[in-house]
Amino acid sequence: MAGETARTVAGRLLGEHLVRGRPEPGSEIGLRVDQTLTQDATGTLVMQELESLGIERAATELSVQYVDHNLLQADEKNAEDHAFLRSACRRYGLWFSKAGNGVSHPTHMQRFGVPGRTLAGSDSHTCAAGSLGMLAIGVGGLEVALAIAGEPLYLRMPEIWGVRLTGTLPDRVSAKDVVLEMLRRHGVGGGRGRIIEYHGPGLAGLTAMDRHVIANMGAELGATTTVFPADEAVREFLRAEGREDDFREILADEGAEYDVRDEIDLSTVEPLVARPSSPGDVVPVREAAGTPIGQVVVGSSANPGFRDFAVVAAMVHGKQAAGSVSFDVNPTSRQILVDLTRAGHTTELLAAGARIHQAGCLGCIGMGQAPAPGQNSLRTFPRNFPGRSGTADDAVWLCSPETAAASAITGVITDPREFTADVDPGRIRPPRKSTVDTRVFAAPLSEAEAAHEELVKGPNISGLPEFDPLPERVEAPVLLKLGDDVSTDEISPAGAAALPLRSNIPKLAEFTFTRIDADYPARAAEEPAHWLVAGENYGQGSSREHAAIVTRHLGLRVVLAKSFARIHWQNLANFGVLALEFADPADYDRVECDDVLVLDEARSRLSDSDTFAVHNRTRDENYQATHRLSPRQRDAVLAGGRIPLIAAQRAG
Repeated sequence: MAGETARTVAGRLLGEHLVRGRPEPGSEIGLRVDQTLTQDATGTLVMQELESLGIERAATELSVQYVDHNLLQADEKNAEDHAFLRSACRRYGLWFSKAGNGVSHPTHMQRFGVPGRTLAGSDSHTCAAGSLGMLAIGVGGLEVALAIAGEPLYLRMPEIWGVRLTGTLPDRVSAKDVVLEMLRRHGVGGGRGRIIEYHGPGLAGLTAMDRHVIANMGAELGATTTVFPADEAVREFLRAEGREDDFREILADEGAEYDVRDEIDLSTVEPLVARPSSPGDVVPVREAAGTPIGQVVVGSSANPGFRDFAVVAAMVHGKQAAGSVSFDVNPTSRQILVDLTRAGHTTELLAAGARIHQAGCLGCIGMGQAPAPGQNSLRTFPRNFPGRSGTADDAVWLCSPETAAASAITGVITDPREFTADVDPGRIRPPRKSTVDTRVFAAPLSEAEAAHEELVKGPNISGLPEFDPLPERVEAPVLLKLGDDVSTDEISPAGAAALPLRSNIPKLAEFTFTRIDADYPARAAEEPAHWLVAGENYGQGSSREHAAIVTRHLGLRVVLAKSFARIHWQNLANFGVLALEFADPADYDRVECDDVLVLDEARSRLSDSDTFAVHNRTRDENYQATHRLSPRQRDAVLAGGRIPLIAAQRAG
């Protein structure tokens, strides 16, 4: 690990929480978890997993369940989920944040985040809490359920990637442009196997919420997490939230060394935009200027702070959104909406033609605000994977609040430096004292009270499926051959049609891969088992373990890929799917859809070897494959998943 004597911030946090393994890059380690975060799109499965595990009460310092994704109540399904989640929080001793309180990440930062703590969240953007000097890691729901039960969080020890910031951001350039610059340089896989740690004199010009923007989209780089020091900017933030007593200074030691290094001179950063349909396809706004747009959406956990909305309000002051543009504003928390309203910014937005929506994720997860096909949608969101917006033929661009504001008025993508504003957005500052009202959060019941609580399950709340152990021989067809960077949005789509079925695996499975192959669920139902073949970074994006569960429910036994994204790779093991990698990536080109692949002695070799021989019966070819599973993960795959493994261990 970098800095054995002089420690980095990440090294300090890892060292304070290490309970299993050795902190050597690539080896498996176990970390003590102080806090957990769940949201409603993933939390319903977490609560079902707690029930399956027989948990009586949360063993963490603090666990919070947020309702921020499934907010559109077009029928009874989402309301059923909300009632179930509230009852589970009362039963198991969790905090409950009801619908309307806000997006989990900025809300957790405001109310519960504490420097020096670890946070495991069933949402990939949990890493945003690194802005407070926390070690915050997005994982699958079962990992969070086990953390709530008091188990360590296991992961491969990452490298520490130090990014030194110097200089000061120019006018009309903000934190979103910094993380887009990182994506421009390194792409969506550049952070795999790494913790990104920002340091250097440039930090002095970034507020805690600016840092949240950068830490949040570390997930788009594929990083394990992002960390910042807990310094005076963090103290100032906590003071405004009435929580200065929670502050603890956490700085890198002088002379701390990093495994990997990078540097950004903030004074050279310019407005950037990610083109459809990847966060990694980044170009300067000036190169895209003049592109017509039909929608601008401001909000999401990627730009959640008071400043992100107030800057937009200042830039559109006295102006009117272009007639061709739907100008949507999604406040990210109830608290921020109150502060914006008290400062007059909500009025400025309304006067400019903005549509003010409820506090939540909304269009970021495809729950409403779907754009028209063939029209460009410009958003301050973290992701623009194909179809994630809810429109199959979408064209979503990612940008800063400044670029969004200028473009909303002109009707075309506009460089904010070329836009004339009546109010100087550079003077915007967050309030010195935020409006805090803790009454909107339901605290955990006492253990005695919780013992009498019953789980409230409506008809749409199904049980967890039961999966059988890995067989000794897997002989089955390849039902899909996929390319690089396939996201969990493409495996198990979000959106207003599918997302309300997050608690109903059999129904949700009907949507699996339908954005890529509408016939996949039906074809899978005709086969007792099947394989998938994929390129690089398979399973990037959201932490949703549904992407592993629904494919396993449909008969998936093995995924053979060039490489995997961290969270999905772990989720596959958790639910008994064997994740193999081509020993020679060139062999990927030799396999075709519908080829029958054979894996002999699967159980035997998994128990004592890291390599497999895969026979292509259709082409009479053999390929070498490897896996990176730890002994703990191997046991889970052999048993058919971690839940049946735990059940067997208890029975034995």
